[in-house]
Amino acid sequence: MVNDSALTFYHSPRTRSAGAFILLEELGVPYTLKVLDMQAGEQRQPEYLAINPMGKVPAITHGDALVTEQIAIFTYLADAFPEAGLAPALTDPLRGPYLRWMAFYAGCFEPAVADRALKREPGPQGMLGYGDFDSMLATLVAQLAAGPYLLGARFSALDVLWGSALRWTTHFKIVPELPEIKRYLDAFNARPAVRKVAEQDAALLAAQGH
Repeated sequence: MVNDSALTFYHSPRTRSAGAFILLEELGVPYTLKVLDMQAGEQRQPEYLAINPMGKVPAITHGDALVTEQIAIFTYLADAFPEAGLAPALTDPLRGPYLRWMAFYAGCFEPAVADRALKREPGPQGMLGYGDFDSMLATLVAQLAAGPYLLGARFSALDVLWGSALRWTTHFKIVPELPEIKRYLDAFNARPAVRKVAEQDAALLAAQGH
């Protein structure tokens, strides 16, 4: 079975791969951790470019499957280990909303945040998948307000993805820490897996001398 195959996780501390790290801890499955020192340029070495030619983390290998791109990794892992209950099944009415908010993260949140962080003037609204930053944020906040999680009462892999993203975007003041976002982050930051990964990343950074 695929979920019995060897799982390897490629990670670098203080990057987006922290979210996938937390997800693996939430899933409670065995995996091999491969740590890259991105400040030393290890992500650009041939050994890692053979895994991900983009030189990015996270990446995973699971048996014969190689998966890159954050949304693909989250979707894949939560489905590969259904016993953890972090993804609605295909027949679950929540499956559609689950996929919606996965896609909304990649298609709307990330590009809108990049434009805002880089102080880029957005293009014409009709040409942008996310429309505009304020509309994107208002849509997200309305969903969080109905909480406590993105799927209502059910915690899922979505909340690991969004909790990780909102933590760093509010830290850098790209996304405002509105009351709905603060409540959501307080609950996310209190989870044992989040605390464990924060401690492990601090130790990894220290070992790298950063």
